[in-house]
Amino acid sequence: MRWLNQENTEKYRPKVINVICHLVKMKIENNQECFVQLWLRLEHTRRLLEGRYKRFCIRSILKSWFGLRATDDFIWEVCSRCSQEGWNNLPPPMLCPRPNREMLRALVSVALGIGIRKVHLSELDKAYSIAFPNSTPLNVSKKKRK
Repeated sequence: MRWLNQENTEKYRPKVINVICHLVKMKIENNQECFVQLWLRLEHTRRLLEGRYKRFCIRSILKSWFGLRATDDFIWEVCSRCSQEGWNNLPPPMLCPRPNREMLRALVSVALGIGIRKVHLSELDKAYSIAFPNSTPLNVSKKKRK
């Protein structure tokens, strides 16, 4: 326990606090710039939760992003709109983006108080391609018929 002294804990503590405070202050909008930020923060949150040995599930994501504002009713509303359970692990956004896309779509609709069909899905897909340029775009996996 020699490494755990006052100097080392102060050196690492502000990074985590700034990340959480920065995520709480984000304004959610229904546009491409906001969607790019959401995708990047989702991947960052996955790494953060993985480093803390916590589950990468909707409940943990919303708790880390919104803190005390993420009430059980808010989490339930997001989960019901994306048809997923709050404790189920989500796959990494770069490998399997569709469940994550539905979660972000539901989050935007709940945060803005609009219907889930009012969220600009094409802009959300373009934002994924901007945030993760080296991964497969969301709509490429469809085969063309000859």
